[in-house]
Amino acid sequence: MILEALNYAATWPLTSADHRPFIRSSVNLWARANRCRAAWAEHERRTKAAILEAAQACRQRRTVVVLGSGLLRDVPVTELSRLFDTVVLVDLVHLASVRSWLTVKRLKNIRLIERDLSGLEALLAGQPLEPLAFLRQVPYLDLVVSANLLSQIGIGMSRRLEGHAEEEALIRQAIAAHVEGLAQVSAETCLVTDVSCTVNDRSGAVQETVDLMHGVDTGAARERWDWPVVPFGEESRDYQIVHHVIAH
Repeated sequence: MILEALNYAATWPLTSADHRPFIRSSVNLWARANRCRAAWAEHERRTKAAILEAAQACRQRRTVVVLGSGLLRDVPVTELSRLFDTVVLVDLVHLASVRSWLTVKRLKNIRLIERDLSGLEALLAGQPLEPLAFLRQVPYLDLVVSANLLSQIGIGMSRRLEGHAEEEALIRQAIAAHVEGLAQVSAETCLVTDVSCTVNDRSGAVQETVDLMHGVDTGAARERWDWPVVPFGEESRDYQIVHHVIAH
């Protein structure tokens, strides 16, 4: 708890006022990732491999943008820094722990952008929904990575829209807009996302299944794997929550 409080306090002055409410959830994720290090290791390895495969396919390697860079546990940022002239990391919050790690590694071609990628404000204001339109302004863009972000857009919006009459429709629009935005980018793209999750008991029986894409088609997957986001013992001895991930 002390480390979490320190990370929260150090991140607060580094974060814009609009995004400070999201620091707590980022710190909670950081703490869970540390506790579940072993259970998450294979997912993080496979995500990094998918991103590097996309990077190797680029004819030019000038600028790469990582959407949902998060804790950098699933992003091969050191390798990307060596491969590309500029690496742009985009997320709602960049924790102080992440910033410190980048400083220690002396990765001088890293740029941090704080941005809400959901498009929720535009949706509620009745404006055109183009959450990835800013990518058109990125010079020399050769690769865009969406790293385990898409399902989080839906989860985050669900919390913020709780009780809203059009909650489901708005979430579906936001997820579809992200997928469409990637399709329109004039650069290589890599999408890694968990598309569904199941709650399993000790016998392996599925107690519940949730569509994290809310019916949106994300396209054909090159790879699929399971990610035990909540392993046995994290919330209960009796069940685990497994997310099913695709990459393409």
